[in-house]
Amino acid sequence: MNAYLYVFDTLSDWEIGYITAELNTGRFFKQSTNPLRVITIANKKDTVKTMGGIRILPDQTVAETVFTDNDLLLLPGGETWLEDIHLPILSVVTEYLPKGLIVGAICGATMALAKTGILDTRKHTSNDLNFLQQVCPDYIGSELYVNEPAVTDGNLITAPGTAPLEFAQHILKRLDVFKPESLDAWCALHKFKDSSYFYALLASLQ
Repeated sequence: MNAYLYVFDTLSDWEIGYITAELNTGRFFKQSTNPLRVITIANKKDTVKTMGGIRILPDQTVAETVFTDNDLLLLPGGETWLEDIHLPILSVVTEYLPKGLIVGAICGATMALAKTGILDTRKHTSNDLNFLQQVCPDYIGSELYVNEPAVTDGNLITAPGTAPLEFAQHILKRLDVFKPESLDAWCALHKFKDSSYFYALLASLQ
């Protein structure tokens, strides 16, 4: 299994910090479960600049990437998702999501999925239903919209930009790399800022 992070100019840094840190370190993974190297992919190998001004040199291009069943593809938010520059990665989602590719889309990326029709047949969430309908007039999946911080439907995970923690929680649960009690403690620690959950997290690793 590989974990791919799609990067591009204006990428919303804060939306993928929780999940990339845990995938890359594997510090709270189940025993005998290896970390997942986060491989950055982009349309070109040119350096991209995130919304926070961080420069990222992609590891490889989308065209060079060979996706397989159960790989993970992370689609962070950004300001350009309704532009045609993202058509190559959206084509990947359209082709490989039905084949088993796990896709995590947050914030603006969910708008691109809606525009492409991917959300018309799957439960999902986004930043706001009314806004989604306004910016994606061809979107017809409103009856499957769930007003929750994150939603999992099979191998598709969606979330609004205000829920990076829940986004990470749903992805980690779908990947089944945490014990359930570890994931509960990990999420509660970050959500409630109570150190007792840190000790519960450590205890769950035993």
